[in-house]
Amino acid sequence: MQGSANLNVMIKAARAAGRSLAKDFREVENLQVSSKGAGDFVSRADIAAERIVRDILMEARPNYGWVGEESEAVEGKDPTRRWIVDPLDGTTNFLHGLPHWSVSIALEHKGEIVAGVIFDPAKDEMYQAEKGQGAWMNASRLRVSDRKKLIESVFATGIPFGGRSDLPQTLQDLARVMPTCAGVRRFGSAALDFAYVAAGRYEGFWERNLNAWDIAAGVLLVREAGGFVEGLEAGTDPVETGAFIAANASIFETFSKLIRG
Repeated sequence: MQGSANLNVMIKAARAAGRSLAKDFREVENLQVSSKGAGDFVSRADIAAERIVRDILMEARPNYGWVGEESEAVEGKDPTRRWIVDPLDGTTNFLHGLPHWSVSIALEHKGEIVAGVIFDPAKDEMYQAEKGQGAWMNASRLRVSDRKKLIESVFATGIPFGGRSDLPQTLQDLARVMPTCAGVRRFGSAALDFAYVAAGRYEGFWERNLNAWDIAAGVLLVREAGGFVEGLEAGTDPVETGAFIAANASIFETFSKLIRG
């Protein structure tokens, strides 16, 4: 895929941050297994990765705005465009030495996501999409799966942790979904869950209470791969609300009715 200048700089930033994180990831197993020590280390790795992304993007496009997980939002001189960045999606996996985490970068123009990149350094998989140009993983065009039956489908979701208030809702979702499908996965990186729907590895994905930087790039990837993404509450913007349903075109209607109860 020959991308725009904006997409190319996003890919450059994602790869640079990925290299930094991969180096830090190799040190995780050497840390004492303590909440404070390991957590502080990962926080520093996360902040360093965001600084790398920010420096590259803002040098290339100094007038654009910025929203990142680890820093204050910046209103750009160009109020119509902003970067939306999660430098390390899957922090808990990273902390535990699990090689499933990613760098997620999106570009928003006039309230719409127009470009997105999700990089999985552990597997060297670069997912990318631009509005109207399709979705790609490295040099391969992506398409959502064509499975039409729920019983043959695998879905992804997030399981709330630490006594979060949305746990009862998620358990109710699982009680409805699990008897109807081939499996539900919780891999711990929302960005990669979206990417896997776009790649046809999952048939669908739903979750609540996420932030824009967790999902912005992934929403575009799924749509450009031929899938559907809607707010969990019909008519809402999933990037704005952080609650969504994503699925291939064949099962979206049935799946969304199941999730919405």
